Amino acid sequence: MLNMAAPSKLVSHVNKLISVSNLSCKTYSSTSAYRINKILSEASLRGKHISVKGWVKAIREMKGTTFIDLDDGSGSEKLQIVLNTERANKDVSCGCCLEASGLLELGQGQGRPVELKAEEVNIIGICDSQGSYPFKPRKRYSTDYTRQFLHLRQRTNSFSALLRLRNAATREMHDFYQKLGFIQVHTPILTTNDCEGAGDVFHVLPAKQQGHQHLHESEHEQSKEAEERNRQVDEEAFFGKSTYLTVSGQLHLEALASGMARVYTFNPAFRAENSQGRRHLAEFYMLDAEFAFVSSLDDVMQNVEDLVKTTTRNLLEKNQEDFDFYMKRIASKGHEESLHRTLDTQFARVTYTEAIEMLAKRNEVTHCKPQWGHDLSKEHEQLVVKHYGGVPVFVTDWPKSIKPFYMRGNDDKKTVACFDLLVPKVGELCGGSLREERLRLLETSLKKAGLADTLSW
Repeated sequence: MLNMAAPSKLVSHVNKLISVSNLSCKTYSSTSAYRINKILSEASLRGKHISVKGWVKAIREMKGTTFIDLDDGSGSEKLQIVLNTERANKDVSCGCCLEASGLLELGQGQGRPVELKAEEVNIIGICDSQGSYPFKPRKRYSTDYTRQFLHLRQRTNSFSALLRLRNAATREMHDFYQKLGFIQVHTPILTTNDCEGAGDVFHVLPAKQQGHQHLHESEHEQSKEAEERNRQVDEEAFFGKSTYLTVSGQLHLEALASGMARVYTFNPAFRAENSQGRRHLAEFYMLDAEFAFVSSLDDVMQNVEDLVKTTTRNLLEKNQEDFDFYMKRIASKGHEESLHRTLDTQFARVTYTEAIEMLAKRNEVTHCKPQWGHDLSKEHEQLVVKHYGGVPVFVTDWPKSIKPFYMRGNDDKKTVACFDLLVPKVGELCGGSLREERLRLLETSLKKAGLADTLSW
């Protein structure tokens, strides 16, 4: 905080800020190391003396010349460093970190636009490549093997490509909603709301109170003594009431939308579902968006379809190298064709009832029989996608009994105006609905869900 009653101090603060600013600019001046993706793409750097820092991916020697493949995580392509073997430091090995300076020239090898003729190579950090370092040059590793070395997996081509694609996808989703006039907000991670009402939440208590946690593990006991003990623990808790890790920022967004009209958040979410598969994660990032003055479910579905297509299309166009790597090395057969079919085709739209009827007529063997009033299994979801030509499918108007309280009821009083978007090879990608705005019906739904007191606001 600046004290406006002391102008001499204010000037002193400003001078210090200017000094820090100038220092920061010098740190990132043109004499500092360049990122490899910029070196490979900018023709103006060719013929100039530059410096680059990164990690050694591979080393080879040929006729008195040492070739080093350097990677700094900025892109999928590596920069080749060329130097006289006699001048090469013998401690340079695969995995070590170094800085190389020299003249950037046109590449001599096939597929290499440029290479750096090194005049100086300095080791920043050594690496025991023949011992404990887990990744060898020009060798592929399974994801199960890579997971054993969480602190080093970003050194692999597959995981670094994944992180760059994830970064690009996040940026595209933000750009999509920003261009539509949505305001990004940050909803709480700690909350008293169980948004989905399913009870799959992580209960938050200070470490000193973990000894009381066993009281909550007796929820299945029906005795009044157990209920009273749990109530006392909640009252003594740090927040004064039961508090959870958020499962969704949706309810906060609904309140904000009543004054901001268009809001969204991209926050971590937590689900206490004890699953070892990819479909149910304990922690993940989720995009939530709310916009007011919408009365048509078709408008909401069109917004989601535009989001998926715009993000995917821009991801393919702007990140071609990482995309090609994934399609070649990791994706299953036919995945690229499926993506392009998704971009070129209108998403199918079918009601839940129509989907159940279709599944019953197909009469295919599945682990559980499709029944109206029950959720769709992953097998059912994939059969629905297959039936509609392998393109994403919006399944709409689900039974009210298996959906959350906040979804707007349809005129049939059995279903709600909502959808799940099913996509090939994955199943449910996202969901959405119209929100119940009729106060009397909303209050009734809250009472049935046992949330009338918790969500009285």
